Amino acid sequence: MDRLNAPARLMIVSDLDHTMVDHHDPDNLSLLRFNALWEANYRHDSLLVFSTGRSRTLYKQLRKEKPLLTPDITIMSVGTEITYGKSMVPDESWVEYLNQKWDRSAVLEETSKFLELTPQSETEQRPHKVSFYVKKDKAQEVMKALGEILEKRGLDVKIIYSGGVDLDILPQGAGKGQALAYLLKKFNSEGKPPTNTLVCGDSGNDAELFSIPGVHGVMVSNAQEELLLWHAEHAKHNPKIIHARERCAAGIIEAIGHFKLGLNSSPRDITDFTNYKLENFNLGNEIVKFYLLYERWRRAEVDNSATYVASLKAACNPSGVIIHPSGADVSLHSCIDSLGKCYGDKHGKPYRVWIDQVSAKNISANAFLVTFDKWELSGEERQCCITTALLTSKETKSLNCSSYSWEHVHQTWLDGYVAADHAVLLF
Repeated sequence: MDRLNAPARLMIVSDLDHTMVDHHDPDNLSLLRFNALWEANYRHDSLLVFSTGRSRTLYKQLRKEKPLLTPDITIMSVGTEITYGKSMVPDESWVEYLNQKWDRSAVLEETSKFLELTPQSETEQRPHKVSFYVKKDKAQEVMKALGEILEKRGLDVKIIYSGGVDLDILPQGAGKGQALAYLLKKFNSEGKPPTNTLVCGDSGNDAELFSIPGVHGVMVSNAQEELLLWHAEHAKHNPKIIHARERCAAGIIEAIGHFKLGLNSSPRDITDFTNYKLENFNLGNEIVKFYLLYERWRRAEVDNSATYVASLKAACNPSGVIIHPSGADVSLHSCIDSLGKCYGDKHGKPYRVWIDQVSAKNISANAFLVTFDKWELSGEERQCCITTALLTSKETKSLNCSSYSWEHVHQTWLDGYVAADHAVLLF
């Protein structure tokens, strides 16, 4: 990735549904814990990869439903599509590779003869993926018969069964594992192989990820039987693969600590930031901490005290200014003073704030330009500000200082996520 000039300290490659995303956690607490950890301590020198069976359409739908971070790389449709960055630029070399020995029309012709197969929606039918539903008690029989027929047709395909219902047919060279192997080979050719790679999954179509040599792996606690059986048969004695005690994203955080891949204490787990210090403090941590304090104030999860307000003020230059998306500019201290009337206004309500895509640039001896997306969820309304902030270090001339001063903040609305009340001043 061009974003990093050196090898990634850590590359996390995670499935989404029931791995990164817990659909049984309506408050998304484990995902929000991971988000805070990643943006505070890993975004600046590591890579986040989502590897999902979802098509681009369903992936974008999930992003609207859940507080997902923006990954550096997205692998979709069970490893048949690879895209880069927020703009999701496709990898054309991967497409060319998958075209070899693949005849989609022949696959459709033969699968139409199996009454046990029910086609999935059109959005899930992709150039290099044909997808069906099949009952669990019929799956193995159908896979065996279909594999033999397609082989006789001269097709080199892979049939993957996962989730106890999904059956996908792909080119033999496709799949989540092959897509990851391709990326690792690409990083090696560029002289930037990740220092450590952690793969994360819960179902059968994730098994290939754990087969890549050298990676660490975590099967989240809620992993499905098909993946656990694969592990028992193929990787039971591999010390680099664990079955986490925690569900979904919490299991990923657990694995980071288990394998000693880096800090695994999320800022959301810190109840008192008064004496909170890190060995390698960075600006991502400052941004995440500031907005977490803001969220806790509005949820009344901290005391309504002058000391708390003073601590927020202490982080801001008295002459500092925030420019709201509406164009209004207000002093940072005035904004903090106005928080008094907002204390607890979100108490007991589904209100969360999270940060995405923190990026810091050193522009002078002790000044840093930081860009990030600041998201707020209040009930059903979701809004996002594209934010640029100027911060200066109070103590040293490096990013590893422990105290920063907010000098200037400029915000603009992200298209499609404008607040219903434009007059509300947001941090």
